[in-house]
Amino acid sequence: MGAVGNCCFSPSIFTSPLQNDVLSLKKKSKKSACNLIMVSNNSFKFFKISCKMSKSGIEEKPTSSGVSSSENRMEEYNIAMKRMMRNPYEYHHDLGMNYTSITDNLIVGSQPQKAEDIDHLKQEENVAYILNLQQDKDIEYWGTDLQSILKRCQELKIRHMRRPARDFDPDSLRSGLPKAVSSLEWAISEGKGKVYVHCTAGLGRAPAVAIAYMFWFCGMDLNTAYDTLTSKRPCGPNKRAIRGATYDLAKNDPWKEPFENLTAHAFEDIADWERKLIKDRVHSLRGT
Repeated sequence: MGAVGNCCFSPSIFTSPLQNDVLSLKKKSKKSACNLIMVSNNSFKFFKISCKMSKSGIEEKPTSSGVSSSENRMEEYNIAMKRMMRNPYEYHHDLGMNYTSITDNLIVGSQPQKAEDIDHLKQEENVAYILNLQQDKDIEYWGTDLQSILKRCQELKIRHMRRPARDFDPDSLRSGLPKAVSSLEWAISEGKGKVYVHCTAGLGRAPAVAIAYMFWFCGMDLNTAYDTLTSKRPCGPNKRAIRGATYDLAKNDPWKEPFENLTAHAFEDIADWERKLIKDRVHSLRGT
């Protein structure tokens, strides 16, 4: 099919830049070498890439063209992800779509890049719903032909949904989680097939939505849901954004204490009555 199949990730797949962290990347010169291991079709491939620091994150209009332009986009994206998300993971667009089955009806992965990826999801994984968390500028940045993907979804009777959240922005993720989880919960409850949740790399926004769903609707506390997902798909979703969204849904009284004043572990678990309240409020967001 041309699409990467269901990759079973292990902790060794993604590695940090050599002898550095995000802070040291900032202090170094504008170029630094990074080593990583990535999996494709269950075989390991080794890459050495050049990382160019960008103060403002991702450039919306790469200056070069062709292969070098694609490489620059990946380098800029990965540098921004390390700097702004504080994690060591990397996305490699040139390896195609990659994903991980989290539960029997939930898959988390990277963006479909072409119509053939939709064929793969339908035929190989019985996907009936796609939940896309990308903004328009994310899609434009990678040059994805969204219209061809939407057309193929319609032809295969896959319901395509969008709940955009800004990449690398915990506040945007926090505010968008309730509606995104509402769409995910509805799709799963329909029971017509699997739900494919994706952002760009499948390492931040998409796993955060899946974890929030598992936390709010599957009877898990946040740490259990987080560990369950990240043990299958190593990634670095923002736990604080999930806690913040949980707080927003469970404690919307006008006299409540600001979330920023709470302890670092507040709302990692919730009482039964809080979970019921959250479920009711998420359900009420259907169709909005």
